[in-house]
Amino acid sequence: MALWTLEVASRDALGAPAGSGRDPRGRAVEAEIRSLGWRDPPGVVVTALYFVRDPSGAVPRERIEEAARVLFSDPVTQTCAISVARDGGQGDGAQEDVAGSGGERGAALRETASHRATVLKRAGVMDPVEASAIRGLADLEIEGVEVRTAERFYFFGRELGADEREMLAAKVLSNPVIEEVCWDDEPVAPPFAVGGGSGAGRRDVRLAGLDDAALLEVSRQGQLSLNLEEMRAIESHFAGLGRDPTEAELETLAQTWSEHCCHKTFTGLIEHRRVEPGGAEKVERVDNLLRETIRRATDEVAAPWCLSVFHDNAGVIALDDELGISFKVETHNHPSAIEPYGGAGTGIGGVIRDTLGTGLGARPIVNTDVFCFGPPDLPWDRLPPGALHPLRVLRGVVSGVRDYGNRMGIPTASGALYFDERYVGNPLVFCGSVGVIPRDAIEKEVRPGDRIYVLGGRTGRDGIHGATFSSVELTEESEVVSSGAVQIGNAITEKKVLDVLLQARDRRLFRAVTDCGAGGFSSAVGEMGSDCGARVQLDRAPLKYQGLSATEIWISEAQERMVLAVPPGNADELEALARAEDVECVFIGEFTDTGRLALFHGEEQVGDLSMEFLHEGRPRTPIASVYRVPAVEPARYPAGVGPGAALHALLAAPNIASKEWVIRQYDHEVQGQSVLKPLQGPGRDGPGDAVAFTPRVDSDRAIVIACGMNPCYGDLDPYRMALSAVDEAVRNIVAAGGDPGRVALLDNFAWGNTRRPEILGGLVEAARGCRDAAIGLGAPFISGKDSLNNEFQAGGEAINIPPSLLISSISVIDDAHGLVSMDLKAAGNALILVGETLEELGGSHYFRHCGGRGGQAPGVDLPRARRLFARVFGAIRGGLIASAHDPSEGGLAVAVAEMAFAGRVGAELACADVPGARAIDRDDAVLFSESNSRLLLEVRPEHVDPVLEGFTDLPAAVVGRTIEERRLRVRGRDGSVVIDEDLDDLRRSWKRLSEWLVQ
Repeated sequence: MALWTLEVASRDALGAPAGSGRDPRGRAVEAEIRSLGWRDPPGVVVTALYFVRDPSGAVPRERIEEAARVLFSDPVTQTCAISVARDGGQGDGAQEDVAGSGGERGAALRETASHRATVLKRAGVMDPVEASAIRGLADLEIEGVEVRTAERFYFFGRELGADEREMLAAKVLSNPVIEEVCWDDEPVAPPFAVGGGSGAGRRDVRLAGLDDAALLEVSRQGQLSLNLEEMRAIESHFAGLGRDPTEAELETLAQTWSEHCCHKTFTGLIEHRRVEPGGAEKVERVDNLLRETIRRATDEVAAPWCLSVFHDNAGVIALDDELGISFKVETHNHPSAIEPYGGAGTGIGGVIRDTLGTGLGARPIVNTDVFCFGPPDLPWDRLPPGALHPLRVLRGVVSGVRDYGNRMGIPTASGALYFDERYVGNPLVFCGSVGVIPRDAIEKEVRPGDRIYVLGGRTGRDGIHGATFSSVELTEESEVVSSGAVQIGNAITEKKVLDVLLQARDRRLFRAVTDCGAGGFSSAVGEMGSDCGARVQLDRAPLKYQGLSATEIWISEAQERMVLAVPPGNADELEALARAEDVECVFIGEFTDTGRLALFHGEEQVGDLSMEFLHEGRPRTPIASVYRVPAVEPARYPAGVGPGAALHALLAAPNIASKEWVIRQYDHEVQGQSVLKPLQGPGRDGPGDAVAFTPRVDSDRAIVIACGMNPCYGDLDPYRMALSAVDEAVRNIVAAGGDPGRVALLDNFAWGNTRRPEILGGLVEAARGCRDAAIGLGAPFISGKDSLNNEFQAGGEAINIPPSLLISSISVIDDAHGLVSMDLKAAGNALILVGETLEELGGSHYFRHCGGRGGQAPGVDLPRARRLFARVFGAIRGGLIASAHDPSEGGLAVAVAEMAFAGRVGAELACADVPGARAIDRDDAVLFSESNSRLLLEVRPEHVDPVLEGFTDLPAAVVGRTIEERRLRVRGRDGSVVIDEDLDDLRRSWKRLSEWLVQ
């Protein structure tokens, strides 16, 4: 046997003094070390390691050298050193540079470093680079080898103490959940061998005769997330069968009954108590909150262009007579808290598979993302034990979504970022996918006799208990206890799956498809066969490595797998198609007419469940909910902060500041269908309200995508928060020229621990706000997802996230040429504000960042908002509007500043002319109120009267004009100048956070 070690380094880094900044990866590590508070951080150079194991020992050195030059390194910019060990050696000894010159400099690097740290992935952690490297070696006719990767960090300067090395390893160099670190001369043993599991076989789990405490202990030890009533129901069911459940049966029930899969809080019985400030109470029973709120709104709106809602992997609306548009937004919060890169990457990969699993398969055309993190500059001494630093989570999550979407060739274009200290330990990662599907491929069915095929990736131990893990609170031990729930994705595999699936769809080779997501095969096969039955032969599933038990195969959430129902006569053609695209496609069972889920491994039966009990047997126990309506505190305004200084502070605030650092990492132009970009204006640096795409090249018909989210209001009034989120999501569509009469919505509730009645009470109020807003604005919900129990327990303290509701919106318009961007276009135009400004500063960014408190959260006059949005759309469609922007976070002052510096056009504004200003006695309230249902419009002089004539029965007025001078000048109610700022200075404040993140 031979073990080859290839070490690849940047020539620039090798040719310059350590710490000189010539190594970009090293520079990033140095910045992270400085963020720990180190005053004298060491210089760092980072190299890539590839371990190539040749079991036969027959591959000659010259072939490895060829691979080093053409596969593992770029001989122009990099040098690659090779060493070899035979017959079980470490393979990390004397090296020789072969990929060009640089040998002496490489040797100097290794000899002069004060320390080196080698970071390897743990056994069983999937690395997409390894699979690509093996494929590349095969193309070079180097067969039968294995590959593992690692990174090596060289440190220069003073000696590091043991505590310092430990801190660097845990907080900068690695994630202990998936990686290990070897320092200096410690043996480096890449984990080629994986296995050692319990192996195949049936295992019974004793429940008979157990008391309540023992039943709960079975759930806890098995990470099943089943409550006492559910454990009792399972014990009773199997007692009636005269036996205990098998491990596979119990795990199947746990996955299917998990909050993540069946939404048991939203569909359960809730005893809701509402307490008014004066003490009056109202108690009512809510039977299925989802049905009474979200689905009721869709039923009442009854939009004929809704083609498929709430029963498939994504909702579908009509694009035209031939095509539909699917849209789904998922959450991947808990995995991202433990391993940000892998968690977020598999989040976007999973929602792309939801698109592929909609109907007979939709083609993904756009990704969306919304992230919520703790403050990126959080002091280390305020970080709870067991939590990753928010900056590290942010960078890992953004990288995970970037790499997955970019590698699949799908644009990521629409999104948002929110920051709050309560997201520390429990970040929120919302990943969305928009697809195109033929209207005749929306319906699917499963028939007895159809074969069950798994298409795509292999099954491994990664992702065990992902669904149940997502249903519980996180603790400071979660990274250890639940590390098996972390998945690492492979975008290249999923891209190949996509290609095969869409070809098979067009040939009608299968009758139904779903993604193998939460719960793995247990959920995918269990759901597809719920109306008929299924028999699965688990030993046929392709495995990443040996040693998996039948249960592990059944519930693994290993990525990039789709499950298909294939008529027997189409099986050969499907398999041939998959072979042609180098995608595994394996027959693992069949759907039956027995009404039972039968699981086998070889000849041994490891599970036999009634589909009726699996899907209908979960007990529905009433849950206590209470909402105490808070008394509205009088607003207390900041003292000593002038409007100009406040405007700069708000533009620099993380929730408002430029997100360019994130956006620029995503390829939003791939596929060539983007017509309205996320960054707008001449410099492409203005914050667009929405993005737009043309789904088909032979049509100008476009889709407009936006979102709304206002966590700041949730603490004051979750009902108003929901109204605001829906209003903002629709308003952003309208600001870009989208049709408010064709807006579809998606809801994503991310809430704290709903086992606490007061937290569940806020969820009930917010859901009702969604219902009322959707009905009032005529915008149906077509899909959604909830993520509950987002609580982090550390040091005896429970940290619940703020009430967080994301509303995503999508609209179809006939002509993309009617879209407008948010940047001011020219001097001499009028600025018209439509919508009324009220003294609604409760939960505002102005209060949050400048020191105010109290006040009322913004409300929504729904009938007025609906008329106003329709009029704005009519004006835009009539060519009367040059630009439009949504005054949301930060209010009117922030909106006009963003429009001005985005367009490089100055502006003047008068507070006294703002609709509603006469009822407000403060300039800062007029400027920074975040009242809903408002839009700031730029209108050419000849169009002012026609525009205002369209709003005679609605609040609308000319509030300013655009000017040649590149300044923003605002006059207060008394006519005095209260803001007079240079546009470049305002832009610098807005870009400060993004520039800091780049460092």
